[in-house]
Amino acid sequence: MPARLSRRDFLKCSVIAGIGVYVAAPGSTALAALFETERLRPAAWDPATGRIRYRTDATAKVSGEKVFSFDMRSRDLPGWPREQAHAMLLRATLADRVYQGFDLSSLPADLQPDRVVAAEDLARDGVAFPAFYGDDLLLPPGKTPAYLGQAVALLIWNEFARFRAAKSRLKFRPELIRWGEATGPVERAPWATFRYVRVGGEDAYADDVYSSYKDTVLFPTGYRKHNPEWVKGDAGGKLDAQGVAHADAMEAELAAPAPGKLVIEREYFSQSIDTAAMELDNANGWYDAATGTVHLVSATQSPNEIAEDGARMLAATRFGVKRLVLHPCYTVGYGSKDHSPFPFIALMAALYGGGRPVRLANDRYEQFQSSLKRHSFRMHYRLQADRASGRFEIFHGRMTGDGGGRMNFSPSVCLVAATAAQSIYYFPRSDLSSTVIASRALDAGSARGYGTLQSMSATEMLIDEIAAELKLDPIELRLRNVFATGMKNTQGAIPAGAQRADEVLRKSRGHPLWTQREKRKREYEAAHPGQRYGVGYGCVQKDYGTGGEAAFAEVALTPQGRIRLRHIGIEMGTGMATSQAVVCAKWLGRPADEVLTGETDWSALPLHATDDTWLMTQATQDAHVGDPRWTPNYTSPSSASNSAFFFSHATREAARLVFTQGLWPAALALWGQGFGGGQLAPLAVRREEARWVDGKLTAGGLQPLALERLAAKAFELGLATGATVHGFNRWQWAEAEYPLSGDDARLPLDGVALRWGDGSRAGAGTPTADGYRMIERSRAHYPPVQRNNAGVTYYSAIGTIAEVAVDTATGKVELLNHHSILECGTPIVEQLVSSQLQGGLAMGIGHALHEFLPLYEDGPGDGTWNFNRYTLPRARDVAVWAQSGDILPPLSPTDAPKGIAEVVMISVVPAIANAVTHATGLRLRELPITPDKVLAALAAAPSAPRAQEAHA
Repeated sequence: MPARLSRRDFLKCSVIAGIGVYVAAPGSTALAALFETERLRPAAWDPATGRIRYRTDATAKVSGEKVFSFDMRSRDLPGWPREQAHAMLLRATLADRVYQGFDLSSLPADLQPDRVVAAEDLARDGVAFPAFYGDDLLLPPGKTPAYLGQAVALLIWNEFARFRAAKSRLKFRPELIRWGEATGPVERAPWATFRYVRVGGEDAYADDVYSSYKDTVLFPTGYRKHNPEWVKGDAGGKLDAQGVAHADAMEAELAAPAPGKLVIEREYFSQSIDTAAMELDNANGWYDAATGTVHLVSATQSPNEIAEDGARMLAATRFGVKRLVLHPCYTVGYGSKDHSPFPFIALMAALYGGGRPVRLANDRYEQFQSSLKRHSFRMHYRLQADRASGRFEIFHGRMTGDGGGRMNFSPSVCLVAATAAQSIYYFPRSDLSSTVIASRALDAGSARGYGTLQSMSATEMLIDEIAAELKLDPIELRLRNVFATGMKNTQGAIPAGAQRADEVLRKSRGHPLWTQREKRKREYEAAHPGQRYGVGYGCVQKDYGTGGEAAFAEVALTPQGRIRLRHIGIEMGTGMATSQAVVCAKWLGRPADEVLTGETDWSALPLHATDDTWLMTQATQDAHVGDPRWTPNYTSPSSASNSAFFFSHATREAARLVFTQGLWPAALALWGQGFGGGQLAPLAVRREEARWVDGKLTAGGLQPLALERLAAKAFELGLATGATVHGFNRWQWAEAEYPLSGDDARLPLDGVALRWGDGSRAGAGTPTADGYRMIERSRAHYPPVQRNNAGVTYYSAIGTIAEVAVDTATGKVELLNHHSILECGTPIVEQLVSSQLQGGLAMGIGHALHEFLPLYEDGPGDGTWNFNRYTLPRARDVAVWAQSGDILPPLSPTDAPKGIAEVVMISVVPAIANAVTHATGLRLRELPITPDKVLAALAAAPSAPRAQEAHA
């Protein structure tokens, strides 16, 4: 990025809190020296098969090009000073006494930092975290740390050699921090509690008597020792009191079950883990005081958040910042870089660099000490079933998660854990609540699984226990209770489309690993003395999306027929850039030739959001809906498995508009050339008959036309050659009416801008930017805010069979094989779905058998954790050469793709736990299932009976 923005660049900036914000994503001219277009080549496309050969970023990654921010230094960045400063954070390793400052006297004079930044500097200069992250960007003396690993000072060196030597000396030195009186840990109220009560009607399809969606979600009136307190139940009172009254009735029935009813009560534990992202948290920031510009290169899943909240943060300081230039790069993280505080700490560091760019990058010890963790959860479940039929009747759940020292996304993780607990089952009555406490543990955030891994794994382990009690095949019990199409979830909402978990179950039931499990058990144990063989099963369905998904996308043609795609999404290893390119092929005949990700300049479609989409009232929405430039949410981060369905929706709709408003009328014009209406006149051809064949457009026997020819005609006639769109989804798509013809008069979009020809001609709409005209909607139809109470309506399902061997001498659980069956709608790129499945399974295996972080004083907050203490699964641990997987075929080619990046890691966790039970007869309800836990359980068991009754 040049040190000084051009006038055109400046005019294209968004202005937030008085600061111009310019976001230059990979591939943009601002990083041309790093991201030439040829480095992110279009994927090789075979029109005959509709398949690609490799990812758009494949060449750049395998050749070691700099597409990750971790690799970048100031000398790599156009216009930046060559001199690079380096920084590190000092962190508190205790959280039960008063912090009184730090002591760097152990460093010799030549290794002392060139700049030390402490809390008093931030207070003087007005530098503070955005509100989302709470107080104390750096902890001031006189306070007890809110959590282990809290940052207390920033140290900056102007030369790398001195920085490296000093950092090595400062490592593992707790005496650097001075402490005062013991206070005990800081006590705070829980971050959140959500409770969902449902009482169904006469059958699974009748109207509910009471539900959160129809009536209300329950919230506590207060807390007593972290335990939520509720209003008094009153069947004739307000809605919340009615809900508690229904819950009280369920409680009474569970406490004294009627004859013929089975009530099982169990408790399960899911541990805290590190997300172990291969790219460590990092950023490089430079404050150019001469121009008042802060430049930041950062690894993030949520660039729009940094652009907005970072601008507000900088505007509040005394430094006179006028502009923020942000470069979000490719990254990996699976949640760990979504709303992470790290980029804001890096912005702070940039302000104190004295004119030099400051690189702040974790090593692996620092990553363990500071990165976002997965929430640990303890789940207490009770389930009532009818003994004769095996039908579930009441599900009661109480979940407590540990959110650590900052709130982050704990409230939504809390919510999702509760709404996911039902998994693939229908429950006529349910009372599910979840609380996430604040503690001195490290921050927990949006780690892959997002609360559902914890609650659904426990549900699946409970189902196997019920099957054993009822002497039913575990899959048979699941089939008797599986959630079917049109039924309501535990919030009272009917999910989208056909529910196919029953197909996953039936296909799993017929797999040889399942049908031959008893025979294999006998043979394996006879051949391997001292080992116990087991097969277990888990089947889950997980939501995708957040209930407030929003995305921009632009699809545009050049006169030569090249396709350019711009999108808000960030590539974080999922193949998002590749899949979004492929989405264009349905309407344009081939994938996008150029893909720009992490885009935040949408001046062609100037929408604005004013309120929190999850908290706004219906009256607030109604007051804004008449404004054609208002939307409930501007953009979403790359998270919540949202690219395949939600992001693709925006891409698909943009490509569709280019086709319907540009290429199709261009094709009709070409086919209609000649005397008497040409080749088109004798035929009756409709748009729905159009097909791309071998990269050319044809319909009803008409001459196939290449995209290059169609694009040239569209430019010549002033037809649509580019579309910028915005979509919003609150568990249902927003729709709007537009002054466009035919099917385009009402679209599942709340914002549309079109470029007619080269953009210089007059056309429908209000001129905006880059030759576009905003097609202002005449009426918008937003989902009611009550739909937030639905909790979720989009699900994808997976079932996994796991085969294990347990060594009774060592307690080691060896995963011999596993097979998964995934339901994902229509895959955009099957190879990417396969890679997500394999990677997700590896993460699930790690959670089930290997990964564990202590929460408090002996955990990673002390700065001594690395992979020498933390075990990730290796290839030998995941049955890499034996594993297999199937994808259910879509019901039709028109099925939408589903989000699967999270669900693929979950079912293997209970499958392994249930397999260990089949092997040993023992039920281990605390994860991970480590050798010491297995040995302890074997030693405590009188005779270690086999769990044959569960598989009779």
